[in-house]
Amino acid sequence: MDQWGMGAVQAARERLLDEVLPKQRQDGGWVFPFETTAPMTDSYTLLLMEVLGWREERLRAGLVERIRSHIDGDGGWRVYVDEPLPNLTATVEAAVALMATGEESPQGPLVQRAREIVRSQGGIGKAGSLTKVMLSLVGLLDWRHIPRLPLKFMLLPWWFPINFFDLVGFARCHLAPIMVTSHLRVVRRLPRGLHELSGWGEPTTATEQVQTLRRQIYKALPPELSGSAGNRLALAKAVTFMRNRTEVDGTLYSFLTGTVLMVFAWLGLGLSPSHPWIVQAIRGLRPFAITVPEGIHMQETTSVVWDTALLMDAMGEAGLSPDDAAMTRGRKYLLSRQQQRLGDWAIKNPGIPAGGWGFSDINTINPDVDDTSASLRVLAASLTVDPTSKGPWERGARWLASMQNRDGGWPAFEKNTDKRWPRLLLPSDLQPGATDPSTPDLTGRTLAFFGRFRGWRVGQPAVEQAIRFLEREQRPEGCWFGRWGITYLYGTWAALTGMAAVGCPVTHPAVSKGVKWLITVQQSDGGWGESCRSDQEGRYIPLQWSTPSQTAWALDALIAYHDRPIAPIRAGVQRLVEMVEEKGEHTTYPTGAGLAGHVYFHYHSYRYVWPLAVLGRYEKKYGS
Repeated sequence: MDQWGMGAVQAARERLLDEVLPKQRQDGGWVFPFETTAPMTDSYTLLLMEVLGWREERLRAGLVERIRSHIDGDGGWRVYVDEPLPNLTATVEAAVALMATGEESPQGPLVQRAREIVRSQGGIGKAGSLTKVMLSLVGLLDWRHIPRLPLKFMLLPWWFPINFFDLVGFARCHLAPIMVTSHLRVVRRLPRGLHELSGWGEPTTATEQVQTLRRQIYKALPPELSGSAGNRLALAKAVTFMRNRTEVDGTLYSFLTGTVLMVFAWLGLGLSPSHPWIVQAIRGLRPFAITVPEGIHMQETTSVVWDTALLMDAMGEAGLSPDDAAMTRGRKYLLSRQQQRLGDWAIKNPGIPAGGWGFSDINTINPDVDDTSASLRVLAASLTVDPTSKGPWERGARWLASMQNRDGGWPAFEKNTDKRWPRLLLPSDLQPGATDPSTPDLTGRTLAFFGRFRGWRVGQPAVEQAIRFLEREQRPEGCWFGRWGITYLYGTWAALTGMAAVGCPVTHPAVSKGVKWLITVQQSDGGWGESCRSDQEGRYIPLQWSTPSQTAWALDALIAYHDRPIAPIRAGVQRLVEMVEEKGEHTTYPTGAGLAGHVYFHYHSYRYVWPLAVLGRYEKKYGS
């Protein structure tokens, strides 16, 4: 590379811009696959298609093709390539879907090997809770073996010490249809004759923790709600809850899995497959199908707002003017997606007007902190060329500031939604997604916005509270956990860039430790790469290779705290420039987090977004 690699940096930056600009939709947004690396969403869709008689051969064949493509050399399915063993839950999901569609025989070698893998890891009772619910819905497990919450949980008021709204919105929108279907013991058997899973190991029974929660719920209910009258009232309340959170496209909160469960709830309540609610839900799910190299994938949701906001911010860092035609179209798209309606977030944050942004293309009632700050960054950069953005920008910034939790950090969706009981009394695999605690990654990214665009600085009360939160959350070795990315690289990048934006100097003890940690985990090739295993084991586990997004995160944090490009920065930039030209599993490794050990995301936009942003910042800071 030449002096500081500026020629190579400029060429890589221009190449990325040339690749992404033509991908813009006519309405101004950018569409990239939001890929769940597990077969979960594809498998659930195939099961639903079988139950409903939903005949769409191209979709069915594409989903089957993708599931088959992910089988590994052991005969099972992994949710990331360096997972030590085939993933039990993913293997169950994939094998059941292939059998249910008639693609594989229960006696065939592929299924036999999958069954051996599942049995060797403890049997089907060890599968994920949501998967066991799906198996019960199609008659492959008995509802008696599912840890079930009583439907009357819906009747406890939101201010009660234990209540439905202690859970975060996406958890509620899965639990509501689950409680309905488990209460009604809904079973819709698969038409191709797969009616049991003998030989897959013994199913488990309800856990003592869940039984304790059931007793607490019943104890809290008044006597007049103890019988059938209470059941009828709870059922009506659950139906109202789901209908009020059904988006205009028919999906529940814009989530595929929640929508699939809701359809089974409607079937259990006696609605026919031709009922408008079900027809509308299926119509809403169809756009979730997206073509990937291995076939067709059903996304858990769409990520158009997120991808568009991140990409526009990156293009701005890379030198694209706010009044460029692509930026103007993109800004118009983002403004059209600002949410105007109060959602469940307002229950614990009353008196604040709506003004946030959500993740998906069509969500209107579930804004989140990260999409809001990403969208506001884009609008902030264009306020001088587009004065009409000022009002929406101010409203969004006010909403974002109001979401700070009492512990000083920021959550994803709902304020102060982090009670202890869900972490104690729900099945262990559901606990990480049941509540919405403050996280270092969201806190850092929010500080980065307010520091850069609102002038927030150390000494202001909100900033001091956030810094104290980050100090408490820092690991002894100097890193931070990232909830929504993989994992310690993500959290450390977000915390450091946030602290830099509000004026925390490199001499601050937390900053100094964080910077040193990043340098110590740099790979021999100059980049950075972290395994998805980190979030399962609660410690940093490196990959055998570097990834573009994780390398860019680490570089961004180091650039924020160095006036000159030190050797680790130069080596990292050189590796990042090389990866812009490369293809391979290191460029497709999932660096988005869902549920530890079960759900990880490959954002197809990330190989563009983060390198583009960091190369632009590197060039601007060190180019002169």
